Amino acid sequence: MSEPSVAEAQESIYASLAAGNAELDTHIASLKRALAREGAKEAVFDPAKLAQNNRTGRKTMQAYFRQRGVKVVFEGA
Repeated sequence: MSEPSVAEAQESIYASLAAGNAELDTHIASLKRALAREGAKEAVFDPAKLAQNNRTGRKTMQAYFRQRGVKVVFEGA
């Protein structure tokens, strides 16, 4: 089984967020590895796909991901 791309890892994270954060830490770890492989410094998420698309939800997501070593930015921000 090959490692997922950044886009695939992000889709898994969107699905996890919609499912009440099921296996979120596993998906974040996959995203972190994919970012390292592709040489990216940050993950760009679409706020429209988030379960909580408000300022508090976005800031909470950024803080949670930052604690796990992934910098999150949002499209249009």
